[in-house]
Amino acid sequence: MSRILCLAVGYVFGLFQTGYLYGKMKHIDIRNYGSGNSGTTNALRVMGKKAGLIVFAGDFLKTVLACLIMRIVFKDSPDTDLYVLYTGLGVVLGHNFPCYLHFKGGKGIASMAGILCSMDWRVTIVCAVLFLGAVIITRYVSLGSILVVTAFLIQMIYYGMNGDYRVSDGSRAEFFGVAAVLTFMAIWRHRANIGRLLHGTENKLWGGKK
Repeated sequence: MSRILCLAVGYVFGLFQTGYLYGKMKHIDIRNYGSGNSGTTNALRVMGKKAGLIVFAGDFLKTVLACLIMRIVFKDSPDTDLYVLYTGLGVVLGHNFPCYLHFKGGKGIASMAGILCSMDWRVTIVCAVLFLGAVIITRYVSLGSILVVTAFLIQMIYYGMNGDYRVSDGSRAEFFGVAAVLTFMAIWRHRANIGRLLHGTENKLWGGKK
């Protein structure tokens, strides 16, 4: 029941589609432009730097807030961090598949960033360095995003095995499973980008294609 509650609360927070709502303020449906999703990168390309920053902040903060609330709710549980991770998963599901927008949302990377900050500052720093390094060097946001979610899973397993998170021994495999679902869902959402990366036709953050 606790897991379902966390998923449900997270999903409701995830329904706050910052890119879509900001686009509507500008009298456009962001999903009809660019890559067709309502995330930060598409907002940046279609509506500019200010829009990209606002969309990232909104999608990031909605995740942090949801995770913080459920961390407080389950503060006395031996599985606090497991419930926080379930909440983050709920937010990503709501962001990627919003029921009121025909399940057409974003790719969940800004929300993933919110999960990182809600879980572990060490993981956040490593992922931030990887993302910025990859984007600065290659100008491929998609590559940076894939590296981030992969590093997230590796670190969740590493620190989890060391007992650094508030997860009971019996729930540790489940904790890793939820982290894996988040990672593989993000990679799956980037499957078209991966194809373009392999063929050298992926859009760069600036400067067009390769």
